[in-house]
Amino acid sequence: MSNIIFNQAAPKKSANLSINADLLQQAKQLNINLSQTLEQHLAEIIRQAQRSQWLTENQDALDEYNRRIEKHGMFSDGLRRF
Repeated sequence: MSNIIFNQAAPKKSANLSINADLLQQAKQLNINLSQTLEQHLAEIIRQAQRSQWLTENQDALDEYNRRIEKHGMFSDGLRRF
């Protein structure tokens, strides 16, 4: 994870979860830390959901910006050499 999106120093809280018995057995056999794995994957899912939410909330502004650039160009259009 490159960007931390939650307080890693926050206290742990117990949660009851149901999980496929076969997956649980395999994870135990491979010494996979379920809490750490859940936190990592949940953080990624939250990051993706927040990104999607931000894009949805800001779509009108992004569209307007793109229309303005299409119509007027960028201020640096005459300066670029590529």
